[in-house]
Amino acid sequence: MDMDIDETAKGEEKHGKPIVVILMGAPGSGKSTFCEHVMRSSTRPWVRVCQDTIKSGKAGTKAQCIESAVNALKDGKCVFIDRCNLEKEQRNEFVKLGGPQVDVHAVVLDLPAKLCISRSVKRTGHEGNLQGGRAAAVVNRMLQKKELPKLSEGFARITSCQNESDVQSAIDAYSGLGPLDTLPNGYFGQKNPGAKIQLGIMKFLKKTDAPASSESISKCIPDSNASQITEEKDTCSKGTGSLSENAGRELKEGEEPVVGSAGGDVSLKDAPTLAFPSISTADFQFDLEKASDIIVEKVAKFVNKLGNARLVLVDLSHKSKILSLVRTKASEKNIDSNKFFTFVGDITRLHSEGGLHCNVIANAANWRLKPGGGGVNAAIFSAGGQALEVATKEQAKSLLPGNAVVVPLPSISPLFCREGVTHVIHVVGPNMNPQRPNCLNNDYIKGCRVLQEAYTSLFEGFSSIVRSQAKLPKGSIENLQSKMTESQDHPDGVPKDHITNSDQKNKREGLHKSERSKRSKGYRDETEDASDSNAGKVNLSNKSDGSRTKSWGSWAQALYNIAMQPEKHRDAVLEISDDVVVLNDLYPKAQRHVLVVARYEGLDCLADVRKEQLQLLRTMHAVGLKWAEKFLHDDSSLVFRLGYHSEPSMRQLHLHVISQDFDSTHLKNKKHWNSFNTAFFRDSVDVMEEVSSDEKAILKDEDSMLSMELRCHRCRSAHPNIPRLKSHITNCRASFPSTLLQKGRLVLAPCNVSIDA
Repeated sequence: MDMDIDETAKGEEKHGKPIVVILMGAPGSGKSTFCEHVMRSSTRPWVRVCQDTIKSGKAGTKAQCIESAVNALKDGKCVFIDRCNLEKEQRNEFVKLGGPQVDVHAVVLDLPAKLCISRSVKRTGHEGNLQGGRAAAVVNRMLQKKELPKLSEGFARITSCQNESDVQSAIDAYSGLGPLDTLPNGYFGQKNPGAKIQLGIMKFLKKTDAPASSESISKCIPDSNASQITEEKDTCSKGTGSLSENAGRELKEGEEPVVGSAGGDVSLKDAPTLAFPSISTADFQFDLEKASDIIVEKVAKFVNKLGNARLVLVDLSHKSKILSLVRTKASEKNIDSNKFFTFVGDITRLHSEGGLHCNVIANAANWRLKPGGGGVNAAIFSAGGQALEVATKEQAKSLLPGNAVVVPLPSISPLFCREGVTHVIHVVGPNMNPQRPNCLNNDYIKGCRVLQEAYTSLFEGFSSIVRSQAKLPKGSIENLQSKMTESQDHPDGVPKDHITNSDQKNKREGLHKSERSKRSKGYRDETEDASDSNAGKVNLSNKSDGSRTKSWGSWAQALYNIAMQPEKHRDAVLEISDDVVVLNDLYPKAQRHVLVVARYEGLDCLADVRKEQLQLLRTMHAVGLKWAEKFLHDDSSLVFRLGYHSEPSMRQLHLHVISQDFDSTHLKNKKHWNSFNTAFFRDSVDVMEEVSSDEKAILKDEDSMLSMELRCHRCRSAHPNIPRLKSHITNCRASFPSTLLQKGRLVLAPCNVSIDA
């Protein structure tokens, strides 16, 4: 069964890395049809290996199937293993076909038992002659032995399909693979990894026993090996391979961490959910009894304030002492087990391996907010990838014990893509470990106070996320991911339809008490996508006096609110004076990007500026120059530009101070780029000159400017898309256009004055 790696590599060069797709499902689930659809439309070469026809069109052996698969892989072809493969033992030999040069995938056709039986009974001319009346009994027998696959078996990717729509999506995914394309690894579409049988089939065959109540389930399986976190309410049924079989079973050596809950009718797919580890009880050696008291106390305080949101305490070990203590004490306090429960599993793989949908996870971080150390912190930073590190640095560079900081997770992070995690909340607790910094030397009076503050900060951070997403329609984690992707593309980080004034406040409150939080916050001002609704955009209509009226949506009021009452937002601003406030852009488009916001009523945008505001413009320019010079002192290689958008998307006149590297993950589309690199962006020096001479600024048409082709801001070369443009500007060393090199439109360090040459 060994393969010649060199031969496989040659095939890989031509066709990409071969894939073995092990199909799993009961008779009638559509495995053969799946293969036919993919093989008919795919540009890749596929071979179907079916034991019913392996021997010259007749039934053969597993060994013959393996041999056929090996030969196909040597030829650089991808392989479908078309067998039921419902038991781990049945698929083990096929999984071993994988290796450095071959990926092994599983596609689980976990369709309703009644549908499989109906198809099997009705069909004729089946390759394995499984049809007619005996098909129902065979399907029943097979499903009773069903063992859903796990990534630990050796699969690179597992796709679970529970309905025809899921099946079609999987067909499309494999059909669309080009010669060198790949699919992301992980577990997708998992429903219930611990179940062995669909209850529906027993009802169909009228053999089911009365199911136990959800309350009895939660009593018989505290953190059981079989997960009872499903999209629907689970039940225990005797003698059917149900959850009760596994109650209280101890983990065997080498077995994966178990998953389960202490809850009853728990449906996590529609509810915002925070998964958090016990803070300070591992590396920081905090007393477990005291820690469990604080956890339960804070959960009891917050759980009823979160609406339908849920809190989940997570640990890796089935024998976790902290889970046991918290579970017992939560029960004594009668905390709603649907809103708070414990769960055993890897916090970075709760969805892919445990079926638990959590849009927010907490990290027991170190004060530096950096990867390293051990335990949860190292695991979360590793799973989140560089995207999490960068996003964390944007929010805060350090954190004092007792505080937390909310970090929106970029959509490119593996945690977002694979697990559906939209936010990570870093929280730092008290330290009782003398080998760690800031040890409290067993001062539990101070330690308990700090730990209480830590959980308060954590839960308040989660509350802010819940409030900001409160108007999102209920739906699956996939819908939540879609909304979060939309929010990252929107100028203000949240879809326009779902932002209110209080939501903006909630976002600010979500970044809790970082030691340097005031340096990590701000509010964006970018031009909206024309395809979006018009809420919040400027409605300009000429009046007889030449002034303009404006209609601003509620989401666009954040800058106005800060400018008018900056004392209420001290954690969000960098500077406050009588004339202006300064704050970081929440989603900067470059390494350095701050806003200088006017503190005058009636100045919503450039259209409102007249000659009497000239001194204010000069003040804003001077403040902007001061901040540019401050940044240049820290990094003399930067170059800055100061200016206004002709038609901003947020209310209140504000000046952008932005470095010209445009090195930012938040610069995503043509309108982002063109809003800063076309005539739509009005240089501050030009605006002051125009207002001085003409008593008003010249405004550029939004649609014509923002839809222009993408051009490098230095050499003016054209590029087809943002990734290509970003790649180019990273290496472009051309001089800036002559128009920018005049009148002080660019601000740079004295040592870099040669840039003007």
